[in-house]
Amino acid sequence: MVEKITVMIVDKQEVFRVGMRQILSQQADFNILDFDPEDAHTETIETNTPDVLLLDTGFPTDSGLKMGREILRRHPGIRVIMLSPNPDNEEIFEAIKIGAVAYLPKNTPAAELTNTISKASRGEYPINESLLARPEVAQRVLRQFQDTVAMGKTMEAITAPLTSRETQILSFIANGNSNKQIALKLEISEQTIKNHVSSILRKLNANDRAHAVVLAIRQGLIPLEEQL
Repeated sequence: MVEKITVMIVDKQEVFRVGMRQILSQQADFNILDFDPEDAHTETIETNTPDVLLLDTGFPTDSGLKMGREILRRHPGIRVIMLSPNPDNEEIFEAIKIGAVAYLPKNTPAAELTNTISKASRGEYPINESLLARPEVAQRVLRQFQDTVAMGKTMEAITAPLTSRETQILSFIANGNSNKQIALKLEISEQTIKNHVSSILRKLNANDRAHAVVLAIRQGLIPLEEQL
């Protein structure tokens, strides 16, 4: 028997919660719960222990982000997906800061939403793709984490240091280049690039290329000037 994924919807609009419940209930492996933010207290979270939490970014202020921050502080194992009625770079930056695993518009198609929930429940970080698609946000995240490193604060450790070539390739990836494009720029074979990428993922304990870039940003491994 397949273990179900408990998905909790927290949104001020009852009609939205009802609609989400109807859509997500079609997934046989989802167990759906929904609450008004005023009823989603710490006790509610602890009692229901959701695997994935769908949380409105604001109702009507930035209370959603504040609630997400508090929930993740108390329950870091919960996978929080922020849903925004009006997505913008400032919100996604804040979502990344609080530790959300994904950031989506509230009108995201059902198939994409269910796919994102499934990815989140497996430990993936769909928000990484959002970060790479918004270079302005990537710049802010990069600067913030490099400042953190400069202040001497401890960051996530990597299993082994990257070589200068691997760092160079990672910078190309961060700027949106494919393996083929990187191979042409460095005048080496595409297979060699693939080998380097595999090594990078292994050293950073990254799930994919996007995750590797985010981890590198957090650890200040990519020089700022290469991102401008």
